Amino acid sequence: MPDQRDQLCIDTLRFLSVDMVQHANSGHPGLPLGAAPMAYALWTRQLKHHPANPDWVDRDRFVLSAGHGSALLYSLLYVTGYGLSLDDIKQFRQWGSKALGHPERGHTPGVEVTTGPLGQGLANAVGMAIGEANLAARYNRDGHTPIDHHTWAIVSDGDLMEGVASEAASLAGHLKLGKLICLYDDNYVTLSAGTDITFSEDRAKRFEAYGWQTLSVADGNDVAAISAALELARADTSRPSLILVRSHIGFGSPEQDSYKAHGSPLGVEDVKKTKEKLGWPVDPPFLVPEPALAHFREALERGARAEAEWNGRLDAYAKAFPELAEELQGRLRGELPSGWDADIPVFPADAKGMATRVASGKIMNAFAPKLPALGGGSADLDPSTHTALKGLGDFNPPLASGEDTEGSDGGGWSYAGRNLHFGVREHAMGAIVNGLAAHGGFVPYGATFLIFSDYMRPAIRLAALMGLHVVHVFTHDSIALGEDGPTHQPVEQLASLRAIPKLTVIRPADANETAVAWKVAVETRDRPVLLALTRQDVPTLDRSRYASADGLRRGSYVLSDAKDHTPALILIASGSEVGLILAAAERLQDEGIAVRCVSMPSWELFDAQPQAYRDQVLPPNVPARLAVELGVSQGWCRYVGAHGDMLGVEHFGASAPADVLLREYGFTVDNVVARARALLAR
Repeated sequence: MPDQRDQLCIDTLRFLSVDMVQHANSGHPGLPLGAAPMAYALWTRQLKHHPANPDWVDRDRFVLSAGHGSALLYSLLYVTGYGLSLDDIKQFRQWGSKALGHPERGHTPGVEVTTGPLGQGLANAVGMAIGEANLAARYNRDGHTPIDHHTWAIVSDGDLMEGVASEAASLAGHLKLGKLICLYDDNYVTLSAGTDITFSEDRAKRFEAYGWQTLSVADGNDVAAISAALELARADTSRPSLILVRSHIGFGSPEQDSYKAHGSPLGVEDVKKTKEKLGWPVDPPFLVPEPALAHFREALERGARAEAEWNGRLDAYAKAFPELAEELQGRLRGELPSGWDADIPVFPADAKGMATRVASGKIMNAFAPKLPALGGGSADLDPSTHTALKGLGDFNPPLASGEDTEGSDGGGWSYAGRNLHFGVREHAMGAIVNGLAAHGGFVPYGATFLIFSDYMRPAIRLAALMGLHVVHVFTHDSIALGEDGPTHQPVEQLASLRAIPKLTVIRPADANETAVAWKVAVETRDRPVLLALTRQDVPTLDRSRYASADGLRRGSYVLSDAKDHTPALILIASGSEVGLILAAAERLQDEGIAVRCVSMPSWELFDAQPQAYRDQVLPPNVPARLAVELGVSQGWCRYVGAHGDMLGVEHFGASAPADVLLREYGFTVDNVVARARALLAR
């Protein structure tokens, strides 16, 4: 059992959390009451961190995957000195508070990632561990270790039930991520019942099958046993570790071991009974005994020593390996190397052209050597998404002998490789690249078909919520992928993804727009960017005849205009349909109709432009506007207006060759011309 000081500190965490929840009349007291001992053992005996500098590069990363237990995390952040005040604690879950309902990255010092949607935090932690392993393999040298830290997480029954956690844990075991350690709050209870009604498999054996080390602690209040398990977990450098800690939700309360302790305040009387049972003063609330605070605040001195020692190591490293040190520090500051985009090709005009997915692959491989932060991969789809970085190695554990094996791209197989193979795990891929971005030092990307963005949506939304610099490369962006049929043909996905705040969606029209799209994606630092790319070839436009592809930076631009610049009709399109409206415009102009063609690859970039520019592209005095896109029409009304029209796809696709589908769905020059004439005749 804990000694007197340990017990005082544990109960401080418990009752700060309970008082937070009770004062707010909202929250989750059960996890903090049960998990406080494991959190205490980790934060005071293992976690390498410096509360005065939450962004210290070589800190350990801690993820509370069970984000509903946020009160416990805020208690830890307050008592260890992260700048969270007692007044902040008292404003738990209130407007403007730093102590939000669930942990949110960027709002509270010390919160690494936004958690709450269960399973996401565990998968983020896998991404962080991958980030540490990759940076260490690339930059550490004999006697010099500028990168050397662990990733820790507290996970719950709910986390382990979610499919994203299974995907991520499977990959982590395969990758042998020995610096990833998860404490499992194994309390046998979920929100609505005991786990016996839904969750009866042997979790330890399951994780062992994934390739994890599993350790068990029979008593969740036994700090010595928890600490010993943490030491054993650290000692196994070839496997991630899951420590199953048998805890009791709502420990000490009248609702102990009941689902009723999960997500509701205990109530005034039960708070009193819990404090009395555990020997804690009933009043005042938010009590932090001075001996407990002094012990917790030792983290500041330990952190300062650890960071100072690291600074010395970094200085020695910089003297021994100045070029590597400069590259590493630039990456960790999020800087782009000078001239990183100098080798991105300019594609010549070509009526046949190429698929934008193919152009994207050429572009990525042109700039990747000059942008070492770029890394990622696909969900088992590299041959189709064209996202493999050639000659830059595969991220996988080296052989036991320490020798690299041949990678799939010919560049070798080690933790230094920049190609991540996620397997058929889209959901985990999205969460893992979020973890890479949150770790720092990466411009991470994940790739799959646009239709499978549905599997990734929770992670995409969280990337936007956190403002993470992630690039999503989604190919096969319309029904024009052809014979695979409606299961693989995205129809509603573009509209759905455009609905996510702070997500920039770009659907380039040709190879040169794709090049600019990649520049925007790399340069955009405060949000995720999504590239929607074609499977089919599209013409590479003659930019001596049409406006520069740099217009993509503004989201929408005039590609070609009526000769007198006073159009009677505006045709608008994105992606592969831009070539279609240009062909239709030529027909209409031959008929004497003044037509403006507008390429609109990104609604979000266009909406961010000044109103004067938007009116310049889409003059309010030209109401005849026809938008053409291979997706649902939802949302296009804001650009075509009350008197405009939209040619889209309002039902699912079908299995047939692409040219047949385009004809049957009306994406032909004849139909666009007919729709334009009808619009002008209104």
